[in-house]
Amino acid sequence: MDILPYTLKWLEIVLRWSHVLFAILWVGNSFLFNYLDNKLNKNISSEDIDGEGYLMHSGQYYKLTRLKKSPSIKYLNNLVIFKWQSYLTFITGVLLLIIIYYHNSGVLMVDKRILQISPINAIFISISSLVVFWFIYDYLCKSKLINNNTLFSLIIFILLIIISFVFTKIFGPKFAFLSVGLIIGTNMFGNVFTVIIPNQMNIINSSKKNEKFDTSLSLSAKQRSIHNNYSTFLVLFIMLSGHYSFIVYHKYNWLILCSVALISVAARHYFNLRGRNIHRLYILIISIVSLFVLALLLLIFKS
Repeated sequence: MDILPYTLKWLEIVLRWSHVLFAILWVGNSFLFNYLDNKLNKNISSEDIDGEGYLMHSGQYYKLTRLKKSPSIKYLNNLVIFKWQSYLTFITGVLLLIIIYYHNSGVLMVDKRILQISPINAIFISISSLVVFWFIYDYLCKSKLINNNTLFSLIIFILLIIISFVFTKIFGPKFAFLSVGLIIGTNMFGNVFTVIIPNQMNIINSSKKNEKFDTSLSLSAKQRSIHNNYSTFLVLFIMLSGHYSFIVYHKYNWLILCSVALISVAARHYFNLRGRNIHRLYILIISIVSLFVLALLLLIFKS
């Protein structure tokens, strides 16, 4: 038995397993804290408390309190900061990308029937797309467009349509599908690594020095966190895309992916609104019906 292929196979197994585990932890944190922010009772007359709520888990009651001011230095030195779930999801994802796809780029990335391209060029385009679209997204987030949620979301969706279509003209169907997820996942990690965590650390450092912190740091961190929250359903769908080849290899796979993006964001929006006690069941019903319609269309118009 050749030891190198055997070792790589086991490395792939461990990385796949780890990637899924860390992704579950990351997504779980995103859902939990977004839910708590929406569910906390904010009608409290207190100079220190911004909101509070109660939970039960494993037969125990828990009280959650959101503070207006920073806690004492004793607690600041022992804060739990949720970052490694994101970091390790990204790291294991990058390693999987290198070991599985870049290592076998001539087979898994390049399809000569679609485009005559060398494996090296395919890898270059893949890496470049991650970098370029992160800077585009980050620029849009820092522009005045961020103040107009509708326009910002529309531009992001148009970009999603463009990259989904263009990738099908460059890569093989499976990697084209995956590449969209790579861009979204990279942006999600970028939000955590370059905005959310640095902003939180700046706030903590200011609190330790008894200085007032810039409130815009909290707002931008929360904004990026919400973007990640809305991206989760679509990223999970793409992560599992290897299990439904009839979609990945469909003639209009890019259009299917964009349709799923709309459906998943709408469904996520329903649950986010529900967390704020805004019950708009029709949004969820439209999402479910749209998914059934999409499935019916795929049955009628087979590739």
